[in-house]
Amino acid sequence: MTIKISIDCMGGDHGPSVTLPAAASFLKRQPDAELILVGQEAVLQPLLKKYKLAGEARIRIHNATEVVTMDDPIEVALRRKKDSSLRVAVTLVKEGDAHAAVSAGNTGALMAVSRYVLKTLPGVDRPAICTILPNQKDGPTYMLDLGANVDCEPQHLHQFALMGSALVAVMEGKAKPTVGLLNVGEEDMKGNELVKATAALLRADHEKGILNFYGNVEGNDIFEGTTDLVVCDGFVGNVTLKASEGLGRFVKQVLTSEFKKGIINKLGALIAYGAIKALSRRLNPSRYNGASLLGLKGLVFKSHGGADVYAFEWAIRRAYDAAKYDVLARIAASMAELMPQEQGRTAEAPAKAFEPAPVSLDQPN
Repeated sequence: MTIKISIDCMGGDHGPSVTLPAAASFLKRQPDAELILVGQEAVLQPLLKKYKLAGEARIRIHNATEVVTMDDPIEVALRRKKDSSLRVAVTLVKEGDAHAAVSAGNTGALMAVSRYVLKTLPGVDRPAICTILPNQKDGPTYMLDLGANVDCEPQHLHQFALMGSALVAVMEGKAKPTVGLLNVGEEDMKGNELVKATAALLRADHEKGILNFYGNVEGNDIFEGTTDLVVCDGFVGNVTLKASEGLGRFVKQVLTSEFKKGIINKLGALIAYGAIKALSRRLNPSRYNGASLLGLKGLVFKSHGGADVYAFEWAIRRAYDAAKYDVLARIAASMAELMPQEQGRTAEAPAKAFEPAPVSLDQPN
């Protein structure tokens, strides 16, 4: 099956200068993929030759006359810029023209537009942002929410756990992935009321065999790979994500700087070149770019706004993998089985488009 992915080419800090070369590189790796380049045709068309996309049969440009900027309020993106590249890319998923959409644009706008256009899965009150982080077991630790919902109630974190568990089961082939609840300690008496109430819900699901709840986990457990999935609210998740990415870049910069100091250090760097290269690869946050907007009736992936070509290509690859393995259908089936019927709002019920106010992964708010 040919996987079709719509790309918001105008979004992010760099726009076509990143999205187009990333698309070109991705197509070389995936012969069974087609890309729909969404954006201002007058801008994109002249750039196809520059990025060696001219004449490529597996791409087409879909014109969108407007652009959602990184500082546009959600209301502007949702109500005024109805022909933005961000919204059109998502709409192509809704209409069945694309299997997934990728954007590096304004996170709050992308979440609001995706929720409005695609709606949520039955039983899901709020979509969540889910991504993977590296761990000591050389595998992924899935984590959500990473910024879509800064104010949560226990039932929301409960839903995040169910959605995340279904995602990990599909992507990693684990029937009962372990679920950890991020807290300030492992003991049951620790944490705020939100965490304590959520833990009670997850323990009840564990006893019923619905979830494989490990218990409370701390920040270090994320990178130790203690559990397959870590659940938290969007405020905590976003801070954790940014801190870990910053630490990864810091370690890489320090190593590079120190190995350049003096002939002995340079010789050591030459001897340890293979290990240094492997370490740099494992710590490179660009390899983990591409977060899923989980809980929607469609696949949407968010790239960091400041992503370079290498990082944005990873976001496209994650969208491709999700579509190829039919993640949406399998998650929807799992959610229908796992989600308590009395919990949450159905997808047909009205959703509040501007509540909660998302925290952008690309803006300093």
